[in-house]
Amino acid sequence: MTERPIRRLPVNTGTSGWEAISTRAAPIRTLERPITADWLIIGAGFAGLSAARRLSQLLPDQTIVVLDAHEIAKGTAGRNSGFMIDVPHNLAAGDYSAADDAATALEIAQNRFAIAFAADAAAEYAMSREVFDPSGKINAAATPRGMTLNESYARSLSRIGEAHQLLDDAEMRDITGSRYYRGGLRTPGAVLIQPADYIRSLAAGLGSRIDLFEHSPVVGLAREGGAWKARTHKGAVVAPKVILGVNGHIVDFGHFSGRLLQIFTYASMTAAFPHEEGGPTASGAERWALLPADPMGATVRKIASGGLFRIVIRTRFTCDQRLKVPDARVAGIAAEQRRSFDARFPGMAHVPFEFSWAGALCLSRNHVPAFGEVEENLYSACCENGLGTVKSTLAGIMAADLATGASSKILQDYRNQPPPSRLPPEPLTSLGASAVIRFQELRAGREG
Repeated sequence: MTERPIRRLPVNTGTSGWEAISTRAAPIRTLERPITADWLIIGAGFAGLSAARRLSQLLPDQTIVVLDAHEIAKGTAGRNSGFMIDVPHNLAAGDYSAADDAATALEIAQNRFAIAFAADAAAEYAMSREVFDPSGKINAAATPRGMTLNESYARSLSRIGEAHQLLDDAEMRDITGSRYYRGGLRTPGAVLIQPADYIRSLAAGLGSRIDLFEHSPVVGLAREGGAWKARTHKGAVVAPKVILGVNGHIVDFGHFSGRLLQIFTYASMTAAFPHEEGGPTASGAERWALLPADPMGATVRKIASGGLFRIVIRTRFTCDQRLKVPDARVAGIAAEQRRSFDARFPGMAHVPFEFSWAGALCLSRNHVPAFGEVEENLYSACCENGLGTVKSTLAGIMAADLATGASSKILQDYRNQPPPSRLPPEPLTSLGASAVIRFQELRAGREG
């Protein structure tokens, strides 16, 4: 047995507003002794918990252990914008879909399969409308270029028979209270989630069907006597089969090295305010959700929480192959976000940001997942390519199906993808990715 050491862990910079306003019912358990299980899942995010739920459905009598390096919802899963999107967009390409119509239709079907799985979980575990809201989303345009992108997107949706509605500036003002936007494009199939509450509700709903251990990072992984042994600081798990739901961190387990881009995006959340704050039209309707017409622009949501309201704004991307960003960068980008927020909502200028944070996502150059049996009985459900809530949910389900030998058309299609393509050597990858990102952000202009 030769143990593979895992020497690096992802670093979570800043406090996620989603996690800060979330609550949890169950106490934290840390692995402090050796145990055995039928299944080990590493990572308690969308991929890991979806894999656990799928395994519990397929093999209800088998034991499942889930390990997470942090407290659930404080990592990447609790740091996204909370959109489960059915109609795809492609961050790496700087457009909403780089695929042809047939491939786009397949991707939509896969996304909707994952959303249906999540919706079943939301119903089974009695998630509230504030946690899981199938209300659709709007692509908001603030510039002539944004309007052109929305119009092109609408034509693409019409061509493949997807429902949508174009909105003018007055309709956008009624929804958001802002005069900033020239128009929008509404699609009905997206689900809005409170990501931290969703993850915690999913873990709580699985309850006795899994053994979940937090603050239990895997620091060594080895094949031993026909099984896998994952060592933590104070304990170990021995299991015949392992699913890795660790996204870009998969490279630290020795797989897909030199093939994955580690990207960070940044968000800020306001302090809570009553609906009438700033006047009856300052922030529009009680709840709404905007994606930018240009994917490199600003994602903005107004959410309800405890009878009060907050606005979340997400902008900027950086490439950081070391899987960590400094606090100073989060603070600097938060200042940029403040200017972007004030331009949109001048009547809310007195409402401060309460939380600012960075969140990791993972891209491959050819926009495919890092998926499959990477070693004997070791399965990867990683690299979500910018649609983490949906793509990671799908990857977790597919990994569970693959590992159990389940057969389906959706698994066959999902497996029928090439591996992530190789990236140029460092520092060319980081320099090139950073240059492309910055160019696309500058081109987005007022959309950001």
